[in-house]
Amino acid sequence: MIDKRVGCAASAVADIRDGATIMIGGFGEAGSPIELIHALVDAGPRHLTVISNNTGSGRVGLAALIANGQVRKMICSYPRSANSMVFPELHRRGEIALELVPQGTLAERIRCGGAGIPAFYTATAVGTILAQGKESRRFDDAEYVMERGLRADFSLVKADRADRYGNLVYRCTARNFGPIMCTAADTTIVQVRELVPPGAIDPEVVVTPGVFVDRVVVVPHPQQESVLVKEGRRYP
Repeated sequence: MIDKRVGCAASAVADIRDGATIMIGGFGEAGSPIELIHALVDAGPRHLTVISNNTGSGRVGLAALIANGQVRKMICSYPRSANSMVFPELHRRGEIALELVPQGTLAERIRCGGAGIPAFYTATAVGTILAQGKESRRFDDAEYVMERGLRADFSLVKADRADRYGNLVYRCTARNFGPIMCTAADTTIVQVRELVPPGAIDPEVVVTPGVFVDRVVVVPHPQQESVLVKEGRRYP
């Protein structure tokens, strides 16, 4: 019987080791798997490469993982945004590396990684420092830069509902990077608000089929990053 449920977030991330590459979903707060990230902070692996849209807010979630010295490199689109205080300071001191990727390019790099496409050409970033050192080519009298697909050892994703097979439904904009990150990792770990019986999710509305999901953790009352930041909370 297929059953991808895992009892707790700590068990779900227990095999993430030093040096792993991890995709973390979220568009700011929306879709950020706070409980999985905090479990990763507790687990303590170091020298991680993290692929995410941003670098977190305040001192919780992804920002807490960075503040704890566990991340050696960020691959992201928005390293500095509202309430981002940890990453900018560490980067200024040369304590964490950054690969800056335009948001649409980041999404496409992840999608290609999941689809088995090694690289693609895009006009985005042509003529800028982000194109330096990359192969370029002309198509129809226009210049394009080559970008490589992205894959990871693990993906940490937040969805709204799942069944024990790992079929996922997301809530509104919390869907953002989650579906493509599920396809682009060797092991996909998902936290969900609700677990429903098999057949309770209409196949026509399944966003991520269970074939792309390895572990499901139920978190009935997930923490909200904005609330934690507003309260001045930090983790651990």
